[in-house]
Amino acid sequence: MRVAVVGAGLMGHGIALVWAMGGHTVRITDTHAPTLERAPALMAKALATLAAHGENKGMDPAALAQRVTAHPGLAECVEGAELVIEAIIEQPDAKRALYAELLSCMPEGATLASNTSYLDVFPLMPAALLPRAMIAHWYTPPYLVDLVDLVPSPELEAGRLEAVRDALAAMEQKPVVMKRFIPGYIANRIQATVQNEVQWLIDNGYADARTVDEAVVHGIALRMPIVGVMAKADFTGLPLLQHTFRNRMYSPPEPFDASPSMDALIAAGATGVMSGRGYYEWGGEPAALIEERDRRLIALKKALREIGTMAGNAL
Repeated sequence: MRVAVVGAGLMGHGIALVWAMGGHTVRITDTHAPTLERAPALMAKALATLAAHGENKGMDPAALAQRVTAHPGLAECVEGAELVIEAIIEQPDAKRALYAELLSCMPEGATLASNTSYLDVFPLMPAALLPRAMIAHWYTPPYLVDLVDLVPSPELEAGRLEAVRDALAAMEQKPVVMKRFIPGYIANRIQATVQNEVQWLIDNGYADARTVDEAVVHGIALRMPIVGVMAKADFTGLPLLQHTFRNRMYSPPEPFDASPSMDALIAAGATGVMSGRGYYEWGGEPAALIEERDRRLIALKKALREIGTMAGNAL
């Protein structure tokens, strides 16, 4: 498949790498020249990490350079594309402007897929694009997190979503098809609910960040890869959960607009890994920390392939 990726930033270059390793030819573009210039090196670095652990699917740097090409102009990038993936900034005006431009230069037979996380992009698109538009949403880093959320536009032509879903599955990604759009899809909404709860626990003095993570890693996360959420409910026993719902002794925190602990860290310049400090003191170079994260994710994926999962297998 001939793929064009519009947006070469954090998500775009990773998505391009996924398709390249899957055997597809990819063109990538970005309106910000430095971002486009950095993309090949970022892809090469990620590929080297994957290769060091035998997860590069046979691709070497020379093949990557041949399969993914950078193009400064949008029309040149999407020329001949069968699938155009939009991975630009999450701002309505920027997306609306891009879609209008794509309408005039995207091949007639091409499918448009937006990597939007929370925006309902379909109302931002020209009506003429809707029959061939969908959402395909990846997670960071796309070359290691296999989940892809697929959402059809209300007017999507038959066969287009299935073609993208099948292509993703052939690349060993895990596409999940939503019946209709909802901001955040499934995984992000669950993650946002968890984040809301733990910020409340931290801000109200019940636990610190390290304690929260210990509870998650050694409790929730230990079981979740094997039994998920709903299969875990079956193992727990639905009558017990029914009684838990009926006899709930507390109400989850209401969503809030700010976290005092997070606001204080940001004000002090502690913005996370990229600054060397957030809720944790990280130290070291961000690139080395990202590489270490990726190494551990690769090891976990390898283990899960051997162990297998019960979640979904009963369906």
